[in-house]
Amino acid sequence: MRSAGPQLITLGCRLNIAESETMRQLAGPQDDLVIVNSCAVTGEAVRQTRQAIRRARRDRPDARIVVTGCAAQTDPAMFAAMPEVDRVIGNKEKFEAESFVTSATDFIGEAEDPKIHVSDIMALRETTPHMVSGFADRVRGFIEVQNGCDHRCTFCIIPYGRGNSRSVPAGAVIDKIKALVDSGYREIVLTGVDVTSYGPDLPGNPTLGLLVERILKHVPNLPRLRLSSLDSVEIDDCLFDLIVGEPRLMPHLHLSLQAGDDMILKRMKRRHTRAQAIALVDRIKSRRPDIAIGADIIAGFPTETDAMFANSLALVENCQIVHGHIFPYSPRSGTPAARMPQVNATIVKSRAARLRSACEDQRRSWLRSLIGTRQDVLVERSGMAGHAESFAPVALTRPATPGEILPVYVTALENGRLIAQEAPHE
Repeated sequence: MRSAGPQLITLGCRLNIAESETMRQLAGPQDDLVIVNSCAVTGEAVRQTRQAIRRARRDRPDARIVVTGCAAQTDPAMFAAMPEVDRVIGNKEKFEAESFVTSATDFIGEAEDPKIHVSDIMALRETTPHMVSGFADRVRGFIEVQNGCDHRCTFCIIPYGRGNSRSVPAGAVIDKIKALVDSGYREIVLTGVDVTSYGPDLPGNPTLGLLVERILKHVPNLPRLRLSSLDSVEIDDCLFDLIVGEPRLMPHLHLSLQAGDDMILKRMKRRHTRAQAIALVDRIKSRRPDIAIGADIIAGFPTETDAMFANSLALVENCQIVHGHIFPYSPRSGTPAARMPQVNATIVKSRAARLRSACEDQRRSWLRSLIGTRQDVLVERSGMAGHAESFAPVALTRPATPGEILPVYVTALENGRLIAQEAPHE
Protein backbone atom coordinates (compact mmCIF):
# COMPACT_ATOMS: atom_id res chain seq x y z
CA MET A 1 0.00 0.00 0.00
CA ARG A 2 1.40 3.42 -1.01
CA SER A 3 2.07 5.77 1.91
CA ALA A 4 0.37 9.19 1.89
CA GLY A 5 2.29 11.73 -0.11
CA PRO A 6 3.47 12.19 -3.70
CA GLN A 7 5.69 9.80 -5.58
CA LEU A 8 8.99 11.44 -6.56
CA ILE A 9 10.94 10.34 -9.63
CA THR A 10 14.32 12.08 -9.58
CA LEU A 11 16.86 12.15 -12.39
CA GLY A 12 20.27 13.78 -12.45
CA CYS A 13 22.39 15.43 -9.79
CA ARG A 14 22.53 15.54 -6.02
CA LEU A 15 20.95 18.96 -6.06
CA ASN A 16 17.90 17.41 -7.69
CA ILE A 17 17.79 14.81 -4.90
CA ALA A 18 17.69 17.55 -2.27
CA GLU A 19 15.10 19.56 -4.17
CA SER A 20 12.86 16.53 -4.62
CA GLU A 21 12.66 16.15 -0.86
CA THR A 22 11.70 19.81 -0.56
CA MET A 23 8.93 19.31 -3.11
CA ARG A 24 7.71 16.26 -1.21
CA GLN A 25 7.17 18.48 1.84
CA LEU A 26 5.58 21.32 -0.14
CA ALA A 27 3.13 19.04 -1.93
CA GLY A 28 1.86 17.55 1.32
CA PRO A 29 -0.24 14.38 1.62
CA GLN A 30 -1.27 14.01 -2.03
CA ASP A 31 -0.90 10.32 -2.78
CA ASP A 32 -2.46 10.73 -6.24
CA LEU A 33 0.48 12.89 -7.38
CA VAL A 34 3.65 11.92 -9.26
CA ILE A 35 6.40 14.54 -9.52
CA VAL A 36 9.10 13.93 -12.14
CA ASN A 37 12.20 16.04 -11.41
CA SER A 38 14.01 16.08 -14.74
CA CYS A 39 17.62 16.50 -15.86
CA ALA A 40 18.86 18.29 -19.00
CA VAL A 41 22.60 17.70 -18.77
CA THR A 42 22.63 15.41 -21.84
CA GLY A 43 20.26 14.32 -24.55
CA GLU A 44 20.22 10.90 -22.92
CA ALA A 45 19.07 12.46 -19.63
CA VAL A 46 16.12 14.06 -21.46
CA ARG A 47 15.30 10.74 -23.12
CA GLN A 48 15.34 8.98 -19.75
CA THR A 49 13.03 11.65 -18.34
CA ARG A 50 10.49 11.07 -21.11
CA GLN A 51 10.79 7.33 -20.58
CA ALA A 52 10.20 7.73 -16.84
CA ILE A 53 7.07 9.80 -17.51
CA ARG A 54 5.60 7.14 -19.80
CA ARG A 55 6.41 4.40 -17.30
CA ALA A 56 4.80 6.39 -14.48
CA ARG A 57 1.59 6.77 -16.51
CA ARG A 58 1.49 3.03 -17.27
CA ASP A 59 2.05 2.17 -13.61
CA ARG A 60 -0.38 4.76 -12.25
CA PRO A 61 -3.03 5.59 -14.84
CA ASP A 62 -5.15 7.63 -12.42
CA ALA A 63 -2.36 9.76 -10.94
CA ARG A 64 -1.60 13.40 -11.79
CA ILE A 65 1.87 13.77 -13.31
CA VAL A 66 3.75 17.04 -12.78
CA VAL A 67 7.07 17.48 -14.59
CA THR A 68 9.70 19.93 -13.38
CA GLY A 69 13.49 20.32 -13.26
CA CYS A 70 16.05 21.53 -15.78
CA ALA A 71 14.66 19.73 -18.84
CA ALA A 72 11.19 21.09 -18.10
CA GLN A 73 12.62 24.59 -17.63
CA THR A 74 14.54 24.58 -20.91
CA ASP A 75 11.90 22.88 -23.09
CA PRO A 76 8.50 23.01 -21.37
CA ALA A 77 6.52 22.69 -24.61
CA MET A 78 8.05 19.30 -25.37
CA PHE A 79 6.81 17.86 -22.07
CA ALA A 80 3.46 19.65 -22.25
CA ALA A 81 2.89 17.94 -25.58
CA MET A 82 3.16 14.51 -23.95
CA PRO A 83 -0.34 13.14 -23.30
CA GLU A 84 0.89 11.55 -20.06
CA VAL A 85 1.73 14.95 -18.51
CA ASP A 86 -0.81 17.02 -16.55
CA ARG A 87 1.40 20.00 -15.74
CA VAL A 88 4.88 21.37 -16.43
CA ILE A 89 6.39 23.71 -13.83
CA GLY A 90 9.70 25.55 -13.81
CA ASN A 91 12.65 25.48 -11.44
CA LYS A 92 11.27 28.53 -9.61
CA GLU A 93 7.69 27.29 -9.47
CA LYS A 94 8.62 23.91 -8.00
CA PHE A 95 9.25 25.67 -4.68
CA GLU A 96 5.74 27.13 -4.59
CA ALA A 97 3.20 24.92 -2.87
CA GLU A 98 0.39 26.12 -5.16
CA SER A 99 2.18 24.49 -8.09
CA PHE A 100 1.01 21.14 -6.80
CA VAL A 101 -2.67 21.98 -6.35
CA THR A 102 -5.24 19.46 -7.52
CA SER A 103 -6.58 21.09 -10.68
CA ALA A 104 -4.28 21.61 -13.65
CA THR A 105 -6.36 24.69 -14.60
CA ASP A 106 -6.08 26.47 -11.26
CA PHE A 107 -3.63 28.93 -12.81
CA ILE A 108 -2.27 29.78 -16.22
CA GLY A 109 1.44 30.14 -16.85
CA GLU A 110 3.17 32.69 -19.05
CA ALA A 111 3.02 30.28 -21.99
CA GLU A 112 -0.07 29.88 -24.12
CA ASP A 113 -0.47 26.26 -23.05
CA PRO A 114 -2.38 26.15 -19.74
CA LYS A 115 -0.40 23.08 -18.74
CA ILE A 116 2.80 25.17 -18.58
CA HIS A 117 3.79 27.27 -15.56
CA VAL A 118 7.42 28.23 -16.25
CA SER A 119 8.85 31.72 -15.66
CA ASP A 120 12.13 33.33 -16.79
CA ILE A 121 14.79 31.68 -14.60
CA MET A 122 17.32 34.39 -15.55
CA ALA A 123 15.20 36.95 -13.70
CA LEU A 124 15.64 35.06 -10.42
CA ARG A 125 18.03 36.82 -8.05
CA GLU A 126 17.63 34.85 -4.82
CA THR A 127 17.78 31.24 -3.77
CA THR A 128 14.62 29.55 -2.68
CA PRO A 129 13.83 29.99 1.03
CA HIS A 130 12.94 26.29 1.16
CA MET A 131 15.77 23.91 1.92
CA VAL A 132 15.20 20.28 2.74
CA SER A 133 14.75 19.57 6.45
CA GLY A 134 14.90 15.80 6.35
CA PHE A 135 15.03 12.66 4.24
CA ALA A 136 12.79 9.65 4.65
CA ASP A 137 14.82 6.52 5.46
CA ARG A 138 18.18 8.20 4.99
CA VAL A 139 21.18 8.93 7.20
CA ARG A 140 22.86 11.37 4.78
CA GLY A 141 21.32 14.80 4.19
CA PHE A 142 21.84 17.08 1.20
CA ILE A 143 21.80 20.84 1.74
CA GLU A 144 21.54 23.30 -1.13
CA VAL A 145 23.97 26.16 -0.55
CA GLN A 146 24.06 27.57 -4.08
CA ASN A 147 22.09 27.45 -7.30
CA GLY A 148 22.61 28.60 -10.88
CA CYS A 149 25.82 29.30 -12.78
CA ASP A 150 27.47 32.44 -14.17
CA HIS A 151 29.79 30.53 -16.51
CA ARG A 152 28.91 29.57 -20.05
CA CYS A 153 30.70 26.37 -20.96
CA THR A 154 30.01 25.77 -24.63
CA PHE A 155 28.45 22.32 -24.11
CA CYS A 156 26.20 23.15 -21.18
CA ILE A 157 22.49 23.96 -21.15
CA ILE A 158 22.23 23.99 -17.35
CA PRO A 159 22.57 27.79 -16.78
CA TYR A 160 19.43 28.19 -18.89
CA GLY A 161 17.66 25.72 -16.64
CA ARG A 162 18.99 27.07 -13.35
CA GLY A 163 19.64 30.76 -13.96
CA ASN A 164 22.56 32.82 -12.69
CA SER A 165 24.54 31.95 -9.55
CA ARG A 166 22.78 32.59 -6.24
CA SER A 167 24.01 31.69 -2.74
CA VAL A 168 22.20 30.78 0.47
CA PRO A 169 23.29 32.90 3.49
CA ALA A 170 25.51 30.99 5.89
CA GLY A 171 23.16 31.45 8.84
CA ALA A 172 20.31 29.69 7.02
CA VAL A 173 22.63 26.85 5.98
CA ILE A 174 23.91 26.37 9.52
CA ASP A 175 20.42 26.43 11.03
CA LYS A 176 19.26 23.74 8.61
CA ILE A 177 22.31 21.56 9.25
CA LYS A 178 21.81 21.87 13.01
CA ALA A 179 18.20 20.71 12.59
CA LEU A 180 19.27 17.69 10.56
CA VAL A 181 22.03 16.74 12.98
CA ASP A 182 19.68 17.14 15.94
CA SER A 183 17.27 14.75 14.24
CA GLY A 184 19.94 12.09 13.82
CA TYR A 185 21.73 12.71 10.53
CA ARG A 186 25.45 11.94 10.69
CA GLU A 187 26.63 13.22 7.32
CA ILE A 188 25.77 16.37 5.39
CA VAL A 189 26.54 16.95 1.71
CA LEU A 190 26.73 20.55 0.46
CA THR A 191 25.20 20.74 -3.00
CA GLY A 192 24.73 23.28 -5.77
CA VAL A 193 25.10 23.77 -9.49
CA ASP A 194 28.50 25.50 -9.13
CA VAL A 195 29.27 25.12 -5.42
CA THR A 196 32.73 26.68 -5.58
CA SER A 197 31.24 29.95 -6.84
CA TYR A 198 29.48 30.36 -3.48
CA GLY A 199 29.34 33.79 -1.91
CA PRO A 200 30.08 36.83 -4.10
CA ASP A 201 26.39 37.75 -4.23
CA LEU A 202 26.19 37.85 -0.41
CA PRO A 203 27.24 40.68 1.94
CA GLY A 204 30.95 40.49 2.69
CA ASN A 205 31.67 38.22 -0.30
CA PRO A 206 32.18 34.99 1.70
CA THR A 207 33.72 31.96 -0.02
CA LEU A 208 32.91 28.26 0.10
CA GLY A 209 35.94 27.75 2.35
CA LEU A 210 34.63 30.31 4.85
CA LEU A 211 31.20 28.65 4.77
CA VAL A 212 32.76 25.26 5.53
CA GLU A 213 34.75 26.79 8.39
CA ARG A 214 31.59 28.29 9.88
CA ILE A 215 29.66 25.03 9.58
CA LEU A 216 32.39 23.05 11.33
CA LYS A 217 32.68 25.68 14.06
CA HIS A 218 28.98 26.18 14.74
CA VAL A 219 27.86 22.54 14.35
CA PRO A 220 30.50 20.78 16.45
CA ASN A 221 28.43 17.59 16.73
CA LEU A 222 28.35 17.06 12.95
CA PRO A 223 30.66 14.06 12.38
CA ARG A 224 30.95 14.15 8.59
CA LEU A 225 30.74 16.95 6.01
CA ARG A 226 31.04 16.19 2.30
CA LEU A 227 31.25 18.45 -0.74
CA SER A 228 29.63 17.82 -4.11
CA SER A 229 31.29 18.58 -7.45
CA LEU A 230 33.90 21.36 -7.35
CA ASP A 231 35.40 23.51 -10.09
CA SER A 232 39.12 22.98 -9.61
CA VAL A 233 40.07 26.53 -10.65
CA GLU A 234 37.90 27.99 -7.86
CA ILE A 235 39.54 26.05 -5.00
CA ASP A 236 41.27 28.85 -3.08
CA ASP A 237 43.87 28.51 -0.29
CA CYS A 238 41.24 28.48 2.47
CA LEU A 239 39.24 25.65 0.89
CA PHE A 240 42.42 23.77 -0.05
CA ASP A 241 43.68 23.84 3.55
CA LEU A 242 40.34 22.48 4.78
CA ILE A 243 40.31 19.71 2.17
CA VAL A 244 43.76 18.48 3.16
CA GLY A 245 43.68 19.18 6.88
CA GLU A 246 40.16 18.95 8.32
CA PRO A 247 39.29 15.38 9.41
CA ARG A 248 35.54 16.09 9.54
CA LEU A 249 35.61 17.11 5.87
CA MET A 250 35.52 13.77 4.07
CA PRO A 251 38.52 12.68 1.93
CA HIS A 252 36.45 12.45 -1.24
CA LEU A 253 36.83 15.16 -3.85
CA HIS A 254 34.78 15.27 -7.04
CA LEU A 255 36.22 17.63 -9.65
CA SER A 256 34.54 19.08 -12.72
CA LEU A 257 37.44 18.37 -15.11
CA GLN A 258 35.48 17.57 -18.32
CA ALA A 259 38.55 16.87 -20.49
CA GLY A 260 42.29 16.30 -20.38
CA ASP A 261 43.32 18.11 -23.54
CA ASP A 262 44.09 21.82 -23.52
CA MET A 263 42.56 22.58 -26.94
CA ILE A 264 39.33 20.79 -26.02
CA LEU A 265 39.25 22.57 -22.65
CA LYS A 266 39.63 25.88 -24.50
CA ARG A 267 36.82 25.00 -26.92
CA MET A 268 34.67 23.98 -23.96
CA LYS A 269 35.40 27.42 -22.46
CA ARG A 270 36.75 25.83 -19.31
CA ARG A 271 39.04 27.95 -17.15
CA HIS A 272 41.77 25.47 -16.25
CA THR A 273 44.46 23.61 -18.17
CA ARG A 274 45.42 19.96 -18.09
CA ALA A 275 48.61 20.79 -16.15
CA GLN A 276 46.67 22.78 -13.54
CA ALA A 277 44.28 19.89 -12.91
CA ILE A 278 47.11 17.39 -12.45
CA ALA A 279 49.08 19.80 -10.24
CA LEU A 280 46.05 20.35 -7.98
CA VAL A 281 45.52 16.62 -7.48
CA ASP A 282 49.24 16.12 -6.83
CA ARG A 283 49.21 18.89 -4.20
CA ILE A 284 46.17 17.45 -2.48
CA LYS A 285 47.50 13.88 -2.54
CA SER A 286 50.86 14.99 -1.13
CA ARG A 287 49.08 16.45 1.93
CA ARG A 288 46.25 13.90 2.29
CA PRO A 289 47.23 10.67 0.50
CA ASP A 290 44.02 8.81 1.37
CA ILE A 291 41.79 11.23 -0.53
CA ALA A 292 39.70 9.67 -3.30
CA ILE A 293 39.36 11.64 -6.51
CA GLY A 294 36.24 11.68 -8.63
CA ALA A 295 35.74 13.59 -11.86
CA ASP A 296 33.32 14.39 -14.66
CA ILE A 297 34.77 13.75 -18.13
CA ILE A 298 33.04 14.20 -21.49
CA ALA A 299 33.89 11.75 -24.28
CA GLY A 300 33.78 12.79 -27.92
CA PHE A 301 33.45 16.55 -27.58
CA PRO A 302 33.20 18.22 -31.02
CA THR A 303 36.54 18.38 -32.90
CA GLU A 304 38.14 15.83 -30.53
CA THR A 305 40.84 13.90 -32.41
CA ASP A 306 42.35 10.59 -31.38
CA ALA A 307 45.34 12.42 -29.89
CA MET A 308 43.10 14.78 -27.93
CA PHE A 309 41.09 11.85 -26.62
CA ALA A 310 44.33 10.09 -25.61
CA ASN A 311 45.10 13.07 -23.34
CA SER A 312 41.72 12.71 -21.62
CA LEU A 313 42.22 8.95 -21.28
CA ALA A 314 45.65 9.51 -19.70
CA LEU A 315 44.13 12.02 -17.27
CA VAL A 316 42.30 9.14 -15.53
CA GLU A 317 45.65 7.70 -14.44
CA ASN A 318 47.37 11.07 -14.02
CA CYS A 319 44.72 12.18 -11.50
CA GLN A 320 44.00 8.68 -10.08
CA ILE A 321 40.28 9.04 -10.80
CA VAL A 322 38.41 6.33 -8.88
CA HIS A 323 34.91 7.85 -8.95
CA GLY A 324 34.50 8.54 -12.67
CA HIS A 325 31.36 10.12 -14.13
CA ILE A 326 31.72 9.67 -17.89
CA PHE A 327 29.36 11.44 -20.28
CA PRO A 328 29.28 10.68 -24.01
CA TYR A 329 28.90 14.08 -25.64
CA SER A 330 25.46 14.83 -27.05
CA PRO A 331 24.64 18.18 -28.66
CA ARG A 332 22.23 20.39 -26.74
CA SER A 333 20.26 22.79 -28.92
CA GLY A 334 21.16 26.42 -28.22
CA THR A 335 24.72 25.75 -27.06
CA PRO A 336 27.81 26.81 -29.06
CA ALA A 337 29.21 23.26 -29.07
CA ALA A 338 26.16 22.02 -30.96
CA ARG A 339 27.31 24.17 -33.91
CA MET A 340 30.87 22.80 -33.90
CA PRO A 341 32.01 19.89 -36.12
CA GLN A 342 30.64 16.76 -34.42
CA VAL A 343 32.46 13.49 -33.75
CA ASN A 344 30.85 10.37 -35.20
CA ALA A 345 28.36 8.91 -32.69
CA THR A 346 29.94 5.43 -32.86
CA ILE A 347 33.35 6.91 -32.01
CA VAL A 348 31.82 8.91 -29.14
CA LYS A 349 30.29 5.74 -27.71
CA SER A 350 33.57 3.84 -28.05
CA ARG A 351 35.57 6.59 -26.35
CA ALA A 352 33.08 6.77 -23.48
CA ALA A 353 33.44 3.01 -22.99
CA ARG A 354 37.24 3.28 -22.92
CA LEU A 355 37.10 6.09 -20.36
CA ARG A 356 34.72 4.06 -18.16
CA SER A 357 37.01 1.05 -18.42
CA ALA A 358 40.05 3.14 -17.43
CA CYS A 359 38.18 4.57 -14.42
CA GLU A 360 37.05 1.09 -13.43
CA ASP A 361 40.66 -0.16 -13.55
CA GLN A 362 41.72 2.68 -11.26
CA ARG A 363 38.77 1.99 -8.98
CA ARG A 364 39.52 -1.73 -8.65
CA SER A 365 43.16 -1.06 -7.83
CA TRP A 366 42.14 1.52 -5.24
CA LEU A 367 39.56 -0.72 -3.59
CA ARG A 368 42.02 -3.64 -3.49
CA SER A 369 44.52 -1.36 -1.75
CA LEU A 370 41.99 -0.90 1.08
CA ILE A 371 41.87 -4.61 1.94
CA GLY A 372 43.41 -5.05 5.37
CA THR A 373 42.74 -1.45 6.41
CA ARG A 374 40.49 -0.04 9.10
CA GLN A 375 37.69 2.21 7.86
CA ASP A 376 34.86 4.18 9.46
CA VAL A 377 31.59 3.34 7.71
CA LEU A 378 28.35 5.28 7.88
CA VAL A 379 25.74 2.50 8.02
CA GLU A 380 22.85 3.11 5.65
CA ARG A 381 19.20 2.16 5.87
CA SER A 382 19.54 -1.55 5.11
CA GLY A 383 21.86 -1.99 8.08
CA MET A 384 24.06 -4.21 5.92
CA ALA A 385 25.98 -1.65 3.89
CA GLY A 386 27.37 1.85 3.92
CA HIS A 387 30.15 4.09 2.70
CA ALA A 388 33.60 4.78 4.09
CA GLU A 389 34.87 8.33 4.49
CA SER A 390 36.37 8.13 0.97
CA PHE A 391 32.93 7.05 -0.31
CA ALA A 392 34.17 3.53 -0.93
CA PRO A 393 31.12 1.21 -0.86
CA VAL A 394 31.22 -1.30 1.98
CA ALA A 395 29.13 -4.43 2.63
CA LEU A 396 28.98 -5.58 6.26
CA THR A 397 29.14 -9.21 7.35
CA ARG A 398 26.41 -8.69 9.94
CA PRO A 399 23.66 -6.09 10.50
CA ALA A 400 24.41 -2.79 12.18
CA THR A 401 22.27 0.18 13.21
CA PRO A 402 21.45 2.59 10.36
CA GLY A 403 23.06 5.96 11.06
CA GLU A 404 25.86 4.46 13.13
CA ILE A 405 29.44 5.30 12.19
CA LEU A 406 31.00 1.89 12.56
CA PRO A 407 34.74 1.13 12.69
CA VAL A 408 35.36 -1.88 10.45
CA TYR A 409 38.18 -4.05 9.20
CA VAL A 410 38.18 -4.64 5.43
CA THR A 411 38.68 -8.32 4.55
CA ALA A 412 37.87 -8.66 0.85
CA LEU A 413 36.56 -7.11 -2.36
CA GLU A 414 33.53 -8.65 -4.07
CA ASN A 415 31.47 -7.31 -6.97
CA GLY A 416 32.85 -3.79 -6.63
CA ARG A 417 32.22 -3.51 -2.87
CA LEU A 418 34.53 -3.92 0.08
CA ILE A 419 33.59 -6.67 2.52
CA ALA A 420 34.16 -5.68 6.13
CA GLN A 421 33.56 -6.88 9.66
CA GLU A 422 33.25 -4.77 12.76
CA ALA A 423 36.66 -3.88 14.14
CA PRO A 424 37.47 -5.03 17.68
CA HIS A 425 37.09 -2.37 20.32
CA GLU A 426 40.40 -0.75 21.21
